Amino acid sequence: MLLASAVVVWEWLNEHGRWRPYSPAVSHHIEAVARAGPRAGGSVVLGQADSRLAPYIIDLQSMHQFRQDTGTIRPVRRSYYDPSSAPGKGVVWEWENDSGSWTPYDMDVGITIQRAYEKQHPWVDLSAIGFCYVIDFATMGQINRQTQRKRRVRRRLDMVYPLVSGTLPKSQSWPASPGAAAAPPVPACACPQCLLVMSVKATVSAAGPGTATLQPRKAPAVPPAAPKAPAPAPGTKAPDNMATVRGSLKPLAAQGSRRQAASTPTLSSASSNTSPPGAGSGKASRPGLGTLNRNHLQRLAIAQSRVLIASGVPTVPVKNLTGSSPVNPALAGITGILMSAAGLPVCLTRPPKLVLHPPPVSKSEIQSIPGISHTCRKTTKKQAKKGKTPEEVLKKYLQKVRHPPDEDCTICMERLSAPSGYKGPQPAIKPDLVGKLVKCGHVFHLHCLVAMYNNGNKDGSLQCPTCKTIYGVKTGTQPPGKMEYHIIPHALPGHSDCKTIRIIYNIPPGVQGPEHPNPGKSFTARGFPRHCYLPDSEKGRKVLKLLLVAWDRRLIFAIGTSSTTGESDTVIWNEIHHKTEFGSNLTGHGYPDINYLDNVLAELAAQGITEESLAQEKD
Repeated sequence: MLLASAVVVWEWLNEHGRWRPYSPAVSHHIEAVARAGPRAGGSVVLGQADSRLAPYIIDLQSMHQFRQDTGTIRPVRRSYYDPSSAPGKGVVWEWENDSGSWTPYDMDVGITIQRAYEKQHPWVDLSAIGFCYVIDFATMGQINRQTQRKRRVRRRLDMVYPLVSGTLPKSQSWPASPGAAAAPPVPACACPQCLLVMSVKATVSAAGPGTATLQPRKAPAVPPAAPKAPAPAPGTKAPDNMATVRGSLKPLAAQGSRRQAASTPTLSSASSNTSPPGAGSGKASRPGLGTLNRNHLQRLAIAQSRVLIASGVPTVPVKNLTGSSPVNPALAGITGILMSAAGLPVCLTRPPKLVLHPPPVSKSEIQSIPGISHTCRKTTKKQAKKGKTPEEVLKKYLQKVRHPPDEDCTICMERLSAPSGYKGPQPAIKPDLVGKLVKCGHVFHLHCLVAMYNNGNKDGSLQCPTCKTIYGVKTGTQPPGKMEYHIIPHALPGHSDCKTIRIIYNIPPGVQGPEHPNPGKSFTARGFPRHCYLPDSEKGRKVLKLLLVAWDRRLIFAIGTSSTTGESDTVIWNEIHHKTEFGSNLTGHGYPDINYLDNVLAELAAQGITEESLAQEKD
């Protein structure tokens, strides 16, 4: 135990290995249940604090979060931070994502940003904590140091995270503190989910010593009451196709294929010969689970599932305990009852499965796409453009401004009436000259625009740093590779009226060129070939044609740091989203998604690729 004062932040682990904080309101709710101890049930229904989190439940005993509609399980943790840091002051730092909504930074990142903000630093470089971003407080923007992409950030005030003082546990064990049991009782929640959970707990408690409990998987001994099943030898495990229950229940043979040992807990109960409380009172006593036969267990489990569904309460699907075969009714029934007794509502349904690829397709079934020549496109190394200096390139897109407006240059953040504040390598142009971009009308120091061009791809194009308007033809730094595309005779979810366009990208590892982040250094290419899918509809073919233009302009991929693995100098997607999940949408990268085609067309347009680009490519 540690004597200290701290704020508590509850966090969950995402698929990228990053701990993401719950909001202050949700952390208060979790902390209240955790500090109430076992009497509060040990499970936290997050929907009671935030309606957007209705599918989620936290089991404090195992410190895991369950998503009830998919069965996804993620670890959670209880972290402590200095009360003088951002969470202790209710300060939340957020960045604007591609959909225009705001996403909070990880807690350690938010604390780092707030510390620099309080010290009145003009900016903070996050590379020291593993991120290639710079936060500019003057413009309230996040700048990617590799791609120079800029996003908006904001600082907002929220509730202060829960404060604890005195003795703090070193571990994240539950209950939260030894004295929690002495705290005044928490008022019972009246929501249907909690009422159902408490009723099941009362049923199990009334069953007395006959109640089944989860035990670690060891070598169970079969009692003499079940002579048909030989007891395993001392020091050996029960066969994987048996679920052993101590008491009057006979061993239950699992149906179908062999299941994984880790997915099948051993269940045990005290002998059913022990009378439950109240047996001698003359009233009919409630039988313990050990006295229920297989049919009773099955009926109880099914009845419980029906009550859950009828009440409209979200339920946790029980994963198939026998692999690909049907769930053994008795074993699943017992598991469901035990999970409910622990505060986890259960519905005996199967969770959806991830379907990444279509069924096998023979070569004879693959078809070329009408209106698109060939079925393969290759890219080679960048060919350097010669003959034009940066000043000559910019001259096509700019008008000189004799009387600069009284505002800041958004590149160097100095007044336009003053010389450029750019401190890097000095271009051969006067620092006090000002120019206006002809399409969008935004004004900058010419000195700053030349410097920005020199730090980019130097391909003869320019992108306004304020509104992202593109001048010229934008190209990228995608390494050499191959793009294949064809039609397969299977339909995507939500597009049953047409076949599917399959795209296969293949980029090998290699050595970075002069346009890449680390010239001369090798780069990796993970996960190739990458399979992507579009509906073979009119709009789907339009998207494919524009993706081909993006491929030729080397804009589909780039070399950078993977947001999934954190690996640097590797091939990554370049802000044009693809669907890599064929028959499901569990990861968000699949179908059905009614907005996807429109969204990807907007992303392509943001890269300067529209229907006009198709005409330019033909020319």
